Amino acid sequence: MTDGSTDSVPPLPEGIEQTGDTLFATGRGEDAVRLFLDVTTRYPDDWRLAVTAAAIILRHSSAYDLVEAFLRPVLHRLPNTVPAWALLLHVRVVRGDLAGSRALFAELLGRYSDESGTLCDAMSTALLQAGHPAESLRILLPCLENDIVTPTLLKNMGIALFCLDRSAEAVSWYEKAEALAPTDYGITFGHACALIKAGRLDEGWPRYFNRHLTPDDKDAWYLSLPRLCPGDAVAGRGVVLFQEQGLGDTIQFIRFVPDLLAKGAHVTIVVPRPLVRLLAQSYPAAKVCETGTLARQNGYDYAAAIPDLPHIAGATSLWDVPAPIPYLHPDPDDIARFAALLPERRPRIGLVWAGEWRPQSIHALVDQRRSTTLATMATALTPVAATLVSLQLGAPRQEIADWTGQTLCDPMGSVHDMADTAAIMASLDLVISVDTSPLHLAGALGCPVWMISRQDACWRWGDAIGRSPWYPTMRIFRSREPTLAPILKEAGMALRTWARNWRPARKT
Repeated sequence: MTDGSTDSVPPLPEGIEQTGDTLFATGRGEDAVRLFLDVTTRYPDDWRLAVTAAAIILRHSSAYDLVEAFLRPVLHRLPNTVPAWALLLHVRVVRGDLAGSRALFAELLGRYSDESGTLCDAMSTALLQAGHPAESLRILLPCLENDIVTPTLLKNMGIALFCLDRSAEAVSWYEKAEALAPTDYGITFGHACALIKAGRLDEGWPRYFNRHLTPDDKDAWYLSLPRLCPGDAVAGRGVVLFQEQGLGDTIQFIRFVPDLLAKGAHVTIVVPRPLVRLLAQSYPAAKVCETGTLARQNGYDYAAAIPDLPHIAGATSLWDVPAPIPYLHPDPDDIARFAALLPERRPRIGLVWAGEWRPQSIHALVDQRRSTTLATMATALTPVAATLVSLQLGAPRQEIADWTGQTLCDPMGSVHDMADTAAIMASLDLVISVDTSPLHLAGALGCPVWMISRQDACWRWGDAIGRSPWYPTMRIFRSREPTLAPILKEAGMALRTWARNWRPARKT
């Protein structure tokens, strides 16, 4: 028996993974880490346990130091453990050490040439998650040319091309990956998104419909109702529409509610509190409830996730996107109340520089690329002959205290929900925002809005175009590199031209 181990049989890595996932998912991440520490201390020679623990921590958090702490003892005791090296390589990339990770990758390829598939998988995946699709492509192409072909490598080719706004090419790689692994969810979901981004909605929406649902309230009783599908008769039927992704997704797709109402459905919309009042004002023929408050009751026949509405409505091309803008409506009294808080000088420009931060590594890395700081955004956009108005909520709002440049009006202390934010936007002449829910709100209100988009833009914005059929008043400034700073400078130049040419709209 090796020092530090016990006579008992070590647990299976699959069991540790399942337990760890459950603990993290229920907010007990610290308990998961304690479990991992206990198990890896008792069985130090079973490298699979430490690598599984590191992978689970990486899946649910950005605790990179902790991940490395589980990997170092493995590589010290068993230095030829390639899966541990692959995870360490991933961590080095996502931490931003590109030079070090490139050197380590080359060293590992030389040392373990028979594991080049595993190493190329790890390196290309890490580069994609860190926002370097072009470099990931440079890793993948030689690998595939040397007949090292796996479903993951083919999928990563699809992801890289998707992120480079080459979605039509991405689809073909997803097709190859899916042929090898038809039940791999990461492949089938990515394939759906690539089809939608390429404008092939007739093929994309049905695949997207088959995704794993992630509702806000996973225990809601209405999730047991039949799922509303295209072609289902809804006249006289009760339909529950529930938020399944972010606020922005709900705002984008809630526009299809009138289609259900016109067909005679009795619609109940279940959304988080920030959206309740705005949706109730905008769709008075529907019932709107806060998530977690709709009591179990009879009279409901179907349930549908709000992002499924384009598919249910039969939007098979971008020409089928409902045109009426605005489709959300703030209260006139709210508009007057907030207008009184704003400076009189026009034009007024609203700013949003950051989205909500999420703890999981893969999401946190996206948040880093889609968000910026007030200092970076405002420095690029100013000076400008306009009144600047903050629309920022959350922790990034605290950055206003340290901003010493052009005056920034901040009415958000009086905002309680998105109906209030909408009322402020009604008195603005332009909104400039990163890709987050206020951007969708401005578009749904018909407010002129400029999106500062990360390089690997979301599927909903299509490939390398400056406009969006979803929001006709939107202009897209699309970054061509991992940082937003250069594209913000372009937006700043465009803004100063816009401000010089701005004239008040004529009252009708």
